[in-house]
Amino acid sequence: MADQKMTEYERRRLENIKRNDEMLAALKIQSRINDLSTVTKRQRTESKSYKKSPTKNLKPETPVVLRRSLRTQGVPPDAISASGLKDDYDETRVRKIPKLTPVKKVSPRELGPLAMRDAYTSDDASNQKLIQTMSGFSKKFQLRESNGFPCDLVKGVEKSEDFEAPKVRKRASGSVDAEALKLEPKNIARVVPGRIMNVRFFPTAEMPMVAVGNKFGNIGFWKVGAENDDGDGIYLYCPHSGPVSGIVIDPFSVSKMFSSCYDGFIRLMDVEKEVFDLVYSSEYSIYSISQSPYDRKSLYFSEGHGGVNMWDLKAGKSLSLWNLHDNRINTIDFNSENSNIMATSSTDGTACIWDLRHMSADKSKSLKTVCHKRAVHSAYFSPSGRFLATTSIDNQVALSTGENYEDTSMVYHNNQTGRWLSTFRGIWGWDDSSVFVGNMKRGVDIISVAGKKIVSTLHSELMSAIPCRFDSHPYKVGMLAGTTSGGQVYIWSL
Repeated sequence: MADQKMTEYERRRLENIKRNDEMLAALKIQSRINDLSTVTKRQRTESKSYKKSPTKNLKPETPVVLRRSLRTQGVPPDAISASGLKDDYDETRVRKIPKLTPVKKVSPRELGPLAMRDAYTSDDASNQKLIQTMSGFSKKFQLRESNGFPCDLVKGVEKSEDFEAPKVRKRASGSVDAEALKLEPKNIARVVPGRIMNVRFFPTAEMPMVAVGNKFGNIGFWKVGAENDDGDGIYLYCPHSGPVSGIVIDPFSVSKMFSSCYDGFIRLMDVEKEVFDLVYSSEYSIYSISQSPYDRKSLYFSEGHGGVNMWDLKAGKSLSLWNLHDNRINTIDFNSENSNIMATSSTDGTACIWDLRHMSADKSKSLKTVCHKRAVHSAYFSPSGRFLATTSIDNQVALSTGENYEDTSMVYHNNQTGRWLSTFRGIWGWDDSSVFVGNMKRGVDIISVAGKKIVSTLHSELMSAIPCRFDSHPYKVGMLAGTTSGGQVYIWSL
């Protein structure tokens, strides 16, 4: 019945399979395949083995002498070993070089003087170059009391009738055509790392030289135009441990420079003694520093929140301490025509004018208060003392004038520098006509006092950053220094 259901195709397929099996059985192919597989397995088993470890070579009885250079052994070359080491070289016969103990430098945070060589960030040879340069400046301004008063030799200082009270040379004055100011590649340099907080020209007419302080506690000096005979003319020191809040150069001796810091220290760089001496230390931050143009015995600085300290440099003590503002004081400035008149700017949103002859420790009354809506970062008198310019983060530059500075005009200016740039501080040029202030488009805006507006902007393709802090050269009309938050200094000149 199964055969009846099977198809013709299936029946033929089964017949072919049966016929093929009979053919293979007749040829004995399957038995031969089994024999070959057995032989192959036996050969594979016999050839399987493990590698034996190579026989170790015995060390020779005589040691091998390795030749080594003197440099790798820390041995200086001498006449004996100049031709090389012999095969019988013995290390025990070589004179051992004692290890030099590194000299521990004094930290800027330590109380006491700090040597200039310890504060210098490079080799001492460059440090000596700066000392020689500034000593040369100082000799031209030095007063030799034993030999009288050599006015003809001391440039910038006039003789009084009694030959004892020198008069400081007044700043150069004159109007400047803004279009004539230019920026050259040789007058651009990166003087310090990081953001520059302050910049000051040295009061020397012979060689333009600037000092800048940054947020890391560095003070850099740049001898402009000295690249050919004095390297790059840049000298970097670290006398502080925090942001440098102020720089004051002694108008009677250019070899002495005061600097203040947020760490509460005031140091005096004395080139003759080659030291950053400690003048004052406080547990509070010092935000600004200034000196009256005709008083070499006193130093004025803001300390803590709203206090101004008058410090006697000779006696080393405080003469007066006034609480003038409700918040930190950012700048202190004196009227060039009346040194008893002082101006302060504060983060409390005000700038005040004070008469030092009517000050009290408890409560002092200001002659004039200029009110802004936000923090005021600068308040500077004009060269004649007739105007006061204040710069605030409320996008206003105020110009005050009058007998008691009662007339105030507000000039709009974008002062939103953000947290990564130093705040703008408008400064006066060489007369009462213009105020120079930074521009957020990498320029310098010039504000006209007469027109009470921005009349022009200094631009240059060489400007790679926004200039924030400025200083005008006291004896070179048309020379303006601008600094950036990247450590660059740009010198504009006629």
